[in-house]
Formats: sequence, C-alpha cells, structure tokens
Amino acid sequence: MTTVETTATRLAYRRWGSGEPLILLHPLALSGELWEPLAETLSDEFDVLAVDLRGHGGSEWDGKPFTIEDLARDLADALDSLGLDKISLLGLSMGGSVAVTFAGLFPGRVRSLVLADTTAWYGEDAVKAWSERAGKARDVPRLKQVPFQLDRWFSPEFRESHATEADRVVQIFLHTDSEAHGAASVAMGELDSRALLPAVRASTLVLVGEHDYATPPSMAEALADGITGATLEVLPGLRHMSLIEQPALAERIREHLSTVEEQ
Repeated sequence: MTTVETTATRLAYRRWGSGEPLILLHPLALSGELWEPLAETLSDEFDVLAVDLRGHGGSEWDGKPFTIEDLARDLADALDSLGLDKISLLGLSMGGSVAVTFAGLFPGRVRSLVLADTTAWYGEDAVKAWSERAGKARDVPRLKQVPFQLDRWFSPEFRESHATEADRVVQIFLHTDSEAHGAASVAMGELDSRALLPAVRASTLVLVGEHDYATPPSMAEALADGITGATLEVLPGLRHMSLIEQPALAERIREHLSTVEEQ
C-alpha cells in the first residue's frame, strides 16, 4: 500500500499492472482491498489503482464532517499528485456515487466510466434514513452489523457456496472505523449529484443487480437516463455487490473500457 497527499488528507492506494490508468472506488465501510481479485484480473491491460476513500482502509481522516463532493475532490488532488490527468473510473455503491460526482465535476478527466449498484441521489427521505444508519454505524458493535450487511451485499446462494469470499469482505468491514462509517453515511444521505449528470462526457456503463435493494434498478435507470449515451445492464439474480459475486463481469468491464469512444 502507498499513500498520496491531498489538500484535505492523505489517501492510501494499492496499484497493479501497467497501461491506461483505471481507478477503482469501493463501497461504504470497506476499502480498496475489496478490489484485489478484479484488479489482478485487469492488471494485464491496465494500470489499476484501488483508492481508499477518506477515513476508510489506510486513508486518514481528521474527524470532521465531509461530503461526497469532498471525496471526489480528494480523488482529483490525488490524481494531480500522481501525474494522472485522464483516467478510466469504476465505482461500486458509495464509490460509484463518488465516481459520478467526479465525472460531473471534472468531465475532461474521465475517459470511460463504470457505475455499479449506485446512485446520484437516494430520494426525498435520504437525510433522515441515512442519519439513522449513521447512528447504528457508530453505536452498534461491528460484528452485530454483519448480518444486515451480508443480506444486502450477496444472494443467499452466494453466501452459502462462496463463504470464504463473503468472509473476506466481512473482515474488511469489521476493520473499518465506526466513526468514519457514520460520517460517510451522513454524506450519503446528503448526496444529490443529479444536476451533474448532464455534464458527464465519459462513455458510461451502468450495472445493477436485479435484486439489489440498497440501490435498486430504478436508481440505475435514473443514472442511465441522466448521462448522455449511457448503457444500462440489469444483472439477473445479483444483489448489491454484483462485481464481487460475479467475477466474470470483469470481462464485460474490460470490453467497455477497451472499446470506449469518447462522447
């Protein structure tokens, strides 16, 4: 793991391979460690960087509130420090919210975009609902939060047949700081990047699990409708962690990244 300075903090990241730069952004309460299998698969063709967002994994956090836009600007600073001007960008869940916000704020910096099981807005009751989740993130022992998370992340069949992989994700969750988890939950409730969608110029692939009830297909449809030329694919049988539950999606991602034409 390596670190890079930003205006507000120091971010940790992992790096694999060489080629065109591809940035991977992780979900809430996890870290870039999540991406190791996907990153290794794509590292034969891409310079893959899995970034730990503020307060997650090995990245620092000063304990102050932050927004999803702040996380997007952290990424911009990190890319400046690394000398990466134009990138491909993939985000899952919270990472997808950061990715689409980044692509809207800095449209000239994103060559291609993959948004998986994510949204630009959680709806009218988001602030209240996420505030309640933030309280639970801080106050409920992390081990007791696991059943709720596992049910959202993976189908029952995957949890049974791939228990080792499910537990790998659980261990990342258990090592996430509860206060940072709570602060990021508040940021998710305040998220509203809908006005940025028309600014996104990157060729965009939107993926969503058919049974994802954390960010359901209707939210993916709203993203695809708001981004010019975006392609939407609903993935049968999958829940929120589609890219982890179905590793073969790496080849669909590779296809999109390798054949992209800029908008």
